[in-house]
Amino acid sequence: MGTSACISPRSLFSFARVWIPDPEEVWKSAELLKDYKPGDKVLLLHLEEGKDLEYCLDPKTKELPHLRNPDILVGENDLTALSYLHEPAVLHNLRVRFIDSKLIYTYCGIVLVAINPYEQLPIYGEDIINAYSGQNMGDMDPHIFAVAEEAYKQMARDERNQSIIVSGESGAGKTVSAKYAMRYFATVSGSTSEANVEEKVLASNPIMESIGNAKTTRNDNSSRFGKYIEIGFDKRYRIIGANMRTYLLEKSRVVFQAEEERNYHIFYQLCASAKSPEFKMLQLGDANFFHYTKQGGSPVIEGVDDAKEMAHTRQACTLLGISQSYQMGIFRILAGILHLGNVGFTSRDSDSCTVPPKHEPLTIFCDLMGVDYEEMCHWLCHRKLATATETYIKPISKLQATNARDALAKHIYAKLFTWIVDHVNQALHSAIKQHSFIGVLDIYGFETFEINSFEQFCINYANEKLQQQFNMHVFKLEQEEYMKEQIPWTLIDFYDNQPCINLIESKMGILDLLDEECKMPKGTDDTWAQKLYNTHLNKCALFEKPRLSNKAFIVQHFADKVEYQCEGFLEKNKDTVFEEQIKVLKSSKFKMLPELFQDDEKAISPTSATSSGRTLLTRMPAKLNKGRPGQAAKEHKKTVGHQFRNSLHLLMDTLNATTPHYVRCIKPNDFKFPFTFDEKRAVQQLRACGVLETIRISAAGFPSRWTYQEFFSRYRVLMKQKDVLSDRKQTCKNVLEKLILDKDKYQFGKTKIFFRAGQVAYLEKLRADKLRAACIRIQKTIRGWLLRKKYLRMRKAAITVQRYVRGYQARCYATFLRRTKAATIVQKYWHRYVVHRRYEITRAATVVLQSHLRGYLARNRYRKILREHKAVIVQKWVRGWLARTHYKRSMHAIIYLQCCFRRMMAKRELKKLKIEARSVEHYKKLHIGMENKIMQLQRKVDEQNKDYKCLVEKLAHLEGIYNTETEKLRSDLERLHLSEEEAKVATKRVLNLQEEIAKLRKDLEQTRSEKKSIEESADRYRQETEQLVSNLKEENTLLKQEKETLNHLIVEQAKEMTETMEKKLIEETKQLELDLNDERLRYQNLLNEFSRLEERYDDLKEEMTLMVNVPKPGHKRTDSTHSSNESEYTFSSEFAETEDTPWRTEEPSEKKVPLDMSLFLKLQKRVTELEQEKQVLQDELDRKEEQVLRSKAKEEEGPPIRGAELEYESLKRQELESENKKLKNELNELRKALSEKGAPEVTAPGAPAYRVLMEQLTSVSEELDVRKEEVLILRSQLVSQKEAIQPKNTMTDSIILLEDVQKMKDKGEIAQAYIGLKETNRLLESQLQSQKRSHDSEAEALRGEIQSLKEENNRQQQLLAQNLQLPPEARIEASLQHEITRLTNENLDLMEQLEKQDKTVRKLKKQLKVFAKKIGELEVGQMESISPGQIIDEPIRPVNIPRKEKDFQGMLEYKKEDEQKLVKNLILELKPRGVAVNLIPGLPAYILFMCVRHADYLNDDQKVRSLLTSTINSIKKVLKKRGDDFETVSFWLSNTCRFLHCLKQYSGEEGFMKHNTSRQNEHCLTNFDLAEYRQVLSDLAIQIYQQLVRVLENILQPMIVSGMLEHETIQGMSGVKPTGLRKRTSSIADEGAYTLDSIIQQLNSFHSVMCQHGMDPELIKQVVKQMFYIVGAVTLNNLLLRKDVCSWSKGMQIRYNVSQLEEWLRDKNLMNSGAKETLEPLIQAAQLLQVKKKTDEDAEAICSMCNALTTLQIVKVLFLYTPVHEFEERVSASFIRTIQMRLRDRKDSPQLLMDAKHTFPVTFPFNPSSLALETIQIPASLGLGFISRV
Repeated sequence: MGTSACISPRSLFSFARVWIPDPEEVWKSAELLKDYKPGDKVLLLHLEEGKDLEYCLDPKTKELPHLRNPDILVGENDLTALSYLHEPAVLHNLRVRFIDSKLIYTYCGIVLVAINPYEQLPIYGEDIINAYSGQNMGDMDPHIFAVAEEAYKQMARDERNQSIIVSGESGAGKTVSAKYAMRYFATVSGSTSEANVEEKVLASNPIMESIGNAKTTRNDNSSRFGKYIEIGFDKRYRIIGANMRTYLLEKSRVVFQAEEERNYHIFYQLCASAKSPEFKMLQLGDANFFHYTKQGGSPVIEGVDDAKEMAHTRQACTLLGISQSYQMGIFRILAGILHLGNVGFTSRDSDSCTVPPKHEPLTIFCDLMGVDYEEMCHWLCHRKLATATETYIKPISKLQATNARDALAKHIYAKLFTWIVDHVNQALHSAIKQHSFIGVLDIYGFETFEINSFEQFCINYANEKLQQQFNMHVFKLEQEEYMKEQIPWTLIDFYDNQPCINLIESKMGILDLLDEECKMPKGTDDTWAQKLYNTHLNKCALFEKPRLSNKAFIVQHFADKVEYQCEGFLEKNKDTVFEEQIKVLKSSKFKMLPELFQDDEKAISPTSATSSGRTLLTRMPAKLNKGRPGQAAKEHKKTVGHQFRNSLHLLMDTLNATTPHYVRCIKPNDFKFPFTFDEKRAVQQLRACGVLETIRISAAGFPSRWTYQEFFSRYRVLMKQKDVLSDRKQTCKNVLEKLILDKDKYQFGKTKIFFRAGQVAYLEKLRADKLRAACIRIQKTIRGWLLRKKYLRMRKAAITVQRYVRGYQARCYATFLRRTKAATIVQKYWHRYVVHRRYEITRAATVVLQSHLRGYLARNRYRKILREHKAVIVQKWVRGWLARTHYKRSMHAIIYLQCCFRRMMAKRELKKLKIEARSVEHYKKLHIGMENKIMQLQRKVDEQNKDYKCLVEKLAHLEGIYNTETEKLRSDLERLHLSEEEAKVATKRVLNLQEEIAKLRKDLEQTRSEKKSIEESADRYRQETEQLVSNLKEENTLLKQEKETLNHLIVEQAKEMTETMEKKLIEETKQLELDLNDERLRYQNLLNEFSRLEERYDDLKEEMTLMVNVPKPGHKRTDSTHSSNESEYTFSSEFAETEDTPWRTEEPSEKKVPLDMSLFLKLQKRVTELEQEKQVLQDELDRKEEQVLRSKAKEEEGPPIRGAELEYESLKRQELESENKKLKNELNELRKALSEKGAPEVTAPGAPAYRVLMEQLTSVSEELDVRKEEVLILRSQLVSQKEAIQPKNTMTDSIILLEDVQKMKDKGEIAQAYIGLKETNRLLESQLQSQKRSHDSEAEALRGEIQSLKEENNRQQQLLAQNLQLPPEARIEASLQHEITRLTNENLDLMEQLEKQDKTVRKLKKQLKVFAKKIGELEVGQMESISPGQIIDEPIRPVNIPRKEKDFQGMLEYKKEDEQKLVKNLILELKPRGVAVNLIPGLPAYILFMCVRHADYLNDDQKVRSLLTSTINSIKKVLKKRGDDFETVSFWLSNTCRFLHCLKQYSGEEGFMKHNTSRQNEHCLTNFDLAEYRQVLSDLAIQIYQQLVRVLENILQPMIVSGMLEHETIQGMSGVKPTGLRKRTSSIADEGAYTLDSIIQQLNSFHSVMCQHGMDPELIKQVVKQMFYIVGAVTLNNLLLRKDVCSWSKGMQIRYNVSQLEEWLRDKNLMNSGAKETLEPLIQAAQLLQVKKKTDEDAEAICSMCNALTTLQIVKVLFLYTPVHEFEERVSASFIRTIQMRLRDRKDSPQLLMDAKHTFPVTFPFNPSSLALETIQIPASLGLGFISRV
């Protein structure tokens, strides 16, 4: 880099750190082990990884290695601030910032280096934009917003167009950077709410990315074209439009993609959406089906949904006004290109080919394109050749046909791309004249691949031109800086790439030879290469030929050598397309397709039928040209190279006419890993993008620049006291001459000192050595002092310990002697006592042993005798039992033997008998005599037969008898059976009973025995119970004690519960307060937005008024401010009557004013939405406040009246009148009926009751008449109010209404007037409804009385009938009793009426007194007005007239015509300063209220409304005119609040009258309820407060950063780090810079002004809280965006500054205002800069301490922490990760910066005034002589 020559050998001493080349890491850090001496060939180095190395110096160049910068300079915002400027220092600085500090932006002189983090960072929000807005470029950390702000500021300041040139490799982040720059312009210029151009430009991005971006091996969304966007601004520097120019679209990608690459995104989006119904006609399918989308083999991008991207593309087209039909036309053409790619050819011979018959892809293509199939099929396989005389049609080969097909596809796509760009520009075009512009150039960086072709050549050619422009601009800036500082200018040698540009574009250059070869009939790439070799080889040092190739050439570019392959150059440059194919497409039935090929005619706009669009600055450079001569237009004859060269020249002319700003995007790695830095890739890009060239140019001169004050502050330690002079400049010169002997190493400018490279590092070394020596001396002295102090302290302690130890030992020895003597005496007496005691014990034990032994022996003898006696008895019984047992056993055995023997004998006998029974003889013996017996039996049978016959006859006779008897017997038998069963049952029962009796007897015996045992146990139980009772009593006492303890615990728990409940209640209350504040904030923000729209509307009206030449006569209307107020606050109609008001404007003519109706309607709609939302928020706010105050919420009124409000009111009145008439008729009928019934019985006892009834009915009828009159009065008031609301727009006069509507072109005013009418009608309806309810209640009461009277009448008649039936005496008695009861009830009623009348009389007496006073005053006035002549004519009576001072009522009277004079003198022309100093605070408010009181006293509602309306609008007008004056805004805020408090204090409401005196209560309003106007005034006060905050912010904003961060309040605490080429805000206060004292003085000024104006103390606290919040937020935001102020010493400065602000709060007694709490985030950030940041304990302490900071803010501060002194250390990455892990569960805001624009919701607590209105005097200085006190 050329800096090694500047390195002095004295710098290479031992332990010096250097950079050496490394093949892996590019540059490696090492430390010198041995001093370098001139002539040494080897350097002994120690590498960081611990190895030693011998580094050999180049014997030819003898260049020494680059020196490392001091650690204090590492991580600088600007690379030019480094002391040593070379490649390794730049690379290391970028790496430290990117990896360690997570900072992606770095300045390099005028260049912003942006490294792609491949991760979303929270540094692009609106809060960051606001933080960078208005800041100088060097005041904040590097950012794309800083570059955009610099461009915007220079455009506004220098009135010169600007350009931002964004370049870099594919995937480096160029497009994103350009997007952010455009977003910044749109935000700061206010277009987001106006023209929405930024939205349209951003909406063009999805379209341009889909048709111009593709996936490459390096980037998934690579832009394959360059673009230059001009953002146009008007005179107010607001965005009005934009225009886009594109460069060099890569058309070859349409037909070919390399491996792992894709075609343009739009094709894959179409294929992904093929199944959509609207895309079925396109007959698409998967991307792998089409030849043009499957070549790369990677149809899908990970994480990208092509179908969703298609939806975004279509949405963007719709937003830009491209209709659905045109969108489908675009998709048809794109689908046709895909189908065209699938068209195949078959060879007939070597020179001809054909398309297969009915080829489906070609058929679909022709259908989509609307062309003839046969014609297209023919011209795809043939071409036309034209000669001078004839025209030939020649077939072409398959290869030629395929190339022609691809060329046609590329040509169609390029034309479609151009068409879309043209229509995007039309959508971004604005009709307003452009005043200036900022161009954003997003263009490809230097490219070099393994195979470089025509596209890379054009790209590198463009980068050569841009680099030349960049070098010249950097050189120019350096020259301007030196001339400005009046430094001797020496020419800096820098690389000029003009020879390379000449090689490319000059005559006989590469492009010229390429165009010439394209014109040759048989020109080829080989012949062109040979021409290049013949022309430039060995003649131009920048042109080389590869050794092993004859079809390539090498060009030495500014970045690197690039080898280009000649193959394809001619074809790409000619871009040949057959004319016949184009003609076929032009004849298409599809209207959009021929439109693409219109060369001279303007394409039809998709958004409108007209063609009056903006003319493009240039055609697209990459337009395709047809290859044949003849009738083709000239543009088709131009080659692509020629077009690109012309476009590039035009671009360079544009850039040279603007002020350029450079953004260089760096791709840190090829794998898209977040925050991963590849040194090799970074160095390649730094060399290619010109960053290192900037460093080289800076290093060649004086790269380091210091102001004299900065140098003095930094290197004061190198000066002696005698060297310090009052003149800082001379002091610095004297010191530098001593420190640096070579005067060529520095130069003195007017304001700065310029240093050569390395000199700052040398000075830093001297400073570090001086500080180190001073530190060593301080340490030596301190350590000696500490050790001496320690020795003396130890010696003193040792003596003291010895004294106390020796005294303790002596006391211990004396105590030992005393104890020894005492022990001897004690032992003597103790021994005697022990021996005597032992003897007594032994004697007693002996006696006891003897007695126990003798008793024991006697008991043993007794037991022995007793045992022998019992043993004899036992033996006797046992022997007897044994004898009996033996006898029983013997008897049993004998009997058993007998039985066994007898059984055996019986068995034998039985056996014998069985044998005999079976024998024949036995049968014979048995049958002897059987025959005789048979004969006898035969005879017996005969006899019996005879007998049988007789018996049969008898039997027949007896059978009948038998049957009857049988039946009897059967029945008897059954009866017997039953009785038998009963007997059995009874027997069983008897047996059971007997058994039970036996059991019962047994039980009885058991019971008796148990009874005895129970009685015994009962006795025992009684005893036990008594014992238990006593125990229970004891337990009871214990339980009582426990109960008391438990009660005590319960009480404590109750207290704890109440405390917890109170805490919960407090928390809920706080939550409710937070919710209330949120609602207030939303409401007040809406008010702010409403006032902004109001002001915007006023500006538009003023512009319209200025644009009108002839005002429209006749109808006049109020200002738009008033109309908006009227719609909001329902008091516009009365103000509309005063047509002579000075601020009324006339309606401009519609014909002559080009009104932007879309913007106007948008504003109108927004105002309506804001009004509705405001109403909703107001209701919610009321409910919240009522909830906090624990009062009941009032129900809101019903829904507003719909269309026919007035007819509805008239119907209500008619219903009331008809009801009153009915009631009157019923009463009359009842009266007649009673009189008729009562007439014949006048003498009856009930007659007086009837008279009383008649009197009551008469009074009721009179009351009804009064009510009727009230209804009539109400009706008349309604009609008058209706006329007042719409004097010209009555509902009955429809013709006038239509005329007014025609006159009121402002639809917003019509809507607002209608809303105002509805609000007024709603108010009247509520009054009428309340009147109706009162009438209904009275009617119901009357009906109830009538019903009770009817019942009483019936009862009287019944009593009368009963009395008539009674005897005379009983009749008299009953009538008397009834009369007594009746009279008692009447007396009670009369007493109640009497009390009511007494109250009424007292009230009337009070009113009478008031009226008497007024009449007396009037009479006095009349007497004063009588002339002397009249007094003489009248008789004079001697009357004593006492003198009495006039009693004023606290009112001011003025005439109606003086209202405008009152408003003018009291509001419009009033000077706040004179009023605040000389008069009572709030005097205008008191005067206005006293005028309102008088109008209320007169019951003049028109006057009240007119005065209040004029007051509010006049205050708004004053604030609009002088709204930037703090005194004016503060004055009217104080007076508005006082006016509001007066309306509350004298409203007559009990809640506001608590603190009033009796006299003040008499001054309350009597006729009107002005609650709605209180709300209006409250809203006005909120708007004034917000304007006051804006004024405060504008005044404090420039002071905060300088006073809180940059000013060195504690002198010598902070050092200044070196700055770079850009202007940096230093930490030393320059002349005129703001300090902390400036801020405090300004706070004092604000506070004194508010106090002078009599502002409420609570409101002052809120203003102070807002001011402190602004100070804290702006300071913290700047701290988070500035690396140079994140240091330990700066934290100390901030802590001190904050303590000064707290001291100011204490002095002003404002510590309870909540202002200190708003500084808590800033305090914690300062503490974070000061605490230790190493161990886990430190991390835990930081997490617990920084609870007011978000996680992002804590991490950001740790990343930005920069050591300023040598004793400080950087925060390690592991510590930051520990902090992030500990804070990962914290839920806080994702925003990095605080919202500095946040405004706390304001409240206006009621503050009654003790001032009596009648004592207020009006000074003559106000010019209000036309007002009189009443």
